[in-house]
Amino acid sequence: MPTVKDVIVVTPSEVDVVRYKDWPIWSGDVSEFDWEYTQCEDCYILEGEVTVSDRPDTGESVTFGPGDFVSFPKDLSCVWKVTKPVRKHYNCY
Repeated sequence: MPTVKDVIVVTPSEVDVVRYKDWPIWSGDVSEFDWEYTQCEDCYILEGEVTVSDRPDTGESVTFGPGDFVSFPKDLSCVWKVTKPVRKHYNCY
């Protein structure tokens, strides 16, 4: 079973950022919610700040914000804590 240690956060190249602009946008207000990835998801963070932790809690977490490219593995069970309103481009596969 994947954990937040399997979440990849990188700074993408300018060429990649142009490609992400064709992806849909999701936005969310400050909140905390459980989430389970039933497929892989890549996202590019436009605004905000999020900390994702394992569910059940293992004490591990990952935080990301504007300019970050984030890859989530399929079957990850986690808690999203949105500390600043977030907008992201996303692609599920």
